Amino acid sequence: PIIPGLKPFKTKAQLSVLPSFFKIDLPDDLVEAVENCKDNKEVQQVGIEWGIQQSRELKEHGVPVLHYYSMGKSSSVQKIAEAVF
Repeated sequence: PIIPGLKPFKTKAQLSVLPSFFKIDLPDDLVEAVENCKDNKEVQQVGIEWGIQQSRELKEHGVPVLHYYSMGKSSSVQKIAEAVF
């Protein structure tokens, strides 16, 4: 089975780091939202909001399991899980 993996943004630097590390393309809307943030606290909130929306959409489409990349910093994942599950 294919298990979707979600990594909530926490810093602006992840705009360049995550695509090269995970070999992914980021949605233009997400890149713009992160670039418009004044600080990493705002970036983290954008990451949480996007994570909630993506999780809900995947669940609505019948995806049975979601994997979250917390990279040792689970506060964003915790907030997403509280909102979705």
